[in-house]
Amino acid sequence: MKILAVIPARAGSKGIPNKNIRIIGGHPLVYYAIRNAQRSKYITDVVVTTDSPEVRIIAEQMGAAVKRRDAALCGDAVTLDAVIADAVPRDADWDYVVTMQPTSPTLRTETLDAAIEYAIAQDLDTVISAINKPHLSWGERDGKKVPNYAERLNRQYLPPCWLETGAFVISRASVVTPQTRIGEKVDVYEIPENEAQDVDSFEDLRSVAAALSPQSVAIYVNGSNSRGMGHVYRALELADEFFVKPDIYYDLNQTDPRVFGRTTHTLLPVDGVGELFARCREKQYTVFINDILSTSADYMTVLRAALPHAKIVNFEDDGEGALKADLVFNALFQEQPSPRVRAGEQYYICGKTFLLYEPIPIRERVERVLISFGGADPKNYTDRLLNIITKNEYAAYEFIVVLGRAKQNVDALMAYNDYPNIRVLYDVSNMPELMSHCDVAVTSRGRTGYEVAMLGIPTIAMSQNKREEKHGFVSGENGFSYLGLDPTDEVIEATLRMYLKMSGESRRRFQTMLLSHDLKNGRKRVMDLINEL
Repeated sequence: MKILAVIPARAGSKGIPNKNIRIIGGHPLVYYAIRNAQRSKYITDVVVTTDSPEVRIIAEQMGAAVKRRDAALCGDAVTLDAVIADAVPRDADWDYVVTMQPTSPTLRTETLDAAIEYAIAQDLDTVISAINKPHLSWGERDGKKVPNYAERLNRQYLPPCWLETGAFVISRASVVTPQTRIGEKVDVYEIPENEAQDVDSFEDLRSVAAALSPQSVAIYVNGSNSRGMGHVYRALELADEFFVKPDIYYDLNQTDPRVFGRTTHTLLPVDGVGELFARCREKQYTVFINDILSTSADYMTVLRAALPHAKIVNFEDDGEGALKADLVFNALFQEQPSPRVRAGEQYYICGKTFLLYEPIPIRERVERVLISFGGADPKNYTDRLLNIITKNEYAAYEFIVVLGRAKQNVDALMAYNDYPNIRVLYDVSNMPELMSHCDVAVTSRGRTGYEVAMLGIPTIAMSQNKREEKHGFVSGENGFSYLGLDPTDEVIEATLRMYLKMSGESRRRFQTMLLSHDLKNGRKRVMDLINEL
């Protein structure tokens, strides 16, 4: 059986200049149609019909025949039927002619061959590639808009609606004329939607480029009472920034899966880094993100060997392994020891909901205080503050106390809700809403410090551990009252009293300092740098 593939690829694309020869996924666009035809186990001959010298060179270099297209067949009004009929050699008896447009580069050879098999097995004159896209649609009759459906139903219950794609038209050779390639016995062949992308616009071109060079992303993150929860929150924010669904790994010996909360992201437990490396060797990710604090040189060496072609990005890494990463983001630190390290608050990734809130108005007197020490609070600052604010002198103020997912002794702390001016909440999802109603805050030196700064809330802060002491943003020069690591209750209470009595004018000065930093555009800066790797 002789089956001919005809690939029409003219030079004069107006919407996307030089469309058929643009390099997409490492090859000219027309390359993919030629390659599919040559790889087919049924197609015996391939001819490219073109008026483009560049397309001719590409086709000949790939071993395809070339039909020089006459100028009369290159106009916008010329039908593809005439172009295909003109390209069919007359010196052979063809059984089928397969039209394959270069604007459908995501088609797989296996799908093409399955469609040819279907055409032959069903003895069809014509088979057209299509996708099933049922939608509620409208047409026009007698000048009026009318529905194309009898009953309004959810999309999955609508009858099939086959939309043609440009991937292929398989025609019995005897029906191919300058007027048509459609015979009497016609059917459509459904192809997967990801193989049905037709390049008609620059947006299509962008989408096809992503499909031909697919990104595969993994994130390795751990969070706990001792480590803190900021890593988990950031990992989930990062996962939403990619146009693929990342695999999120965590060590089941270090992280309770409940700390991820309610998420539909793919969470994959591993029993130590050995299993993680094995998964990486199997999956071969293009981007791998570590959010596990400092890494060792040995860890990074083995990871690099498992993923030799991946771009490796680390967060909050000031270990020796950071030198082996392609990019490191240390938003909490100020020093930038190498060109690969991006340090400072401009790389902080805020929660999406914080982008929707404006800074708080500064009232003349303090009415409401936020107390929040992140997801874990290993120093139990929350417990100490609760013991302080139960005194009668604080009864005139309302305190909002937020406990994170990894906080210990939650049940005991929830008992403080018995006090009329104290509200203790666990694992809240509306942090910016809660914060926006508070006049001052007491927090630690991690992620929450950035959040209160975005909202311009005058804040008392303290470190949870020696690592947090290195975090430079939460400091006096940026508008915080920073008390250091493990201050005494006397110091904490004296500072709290000062804030409760502080004038509106003084708190406005603090707010001005807090709001002098651009903390809302960090995720864009981070993702731009990752995507540029």
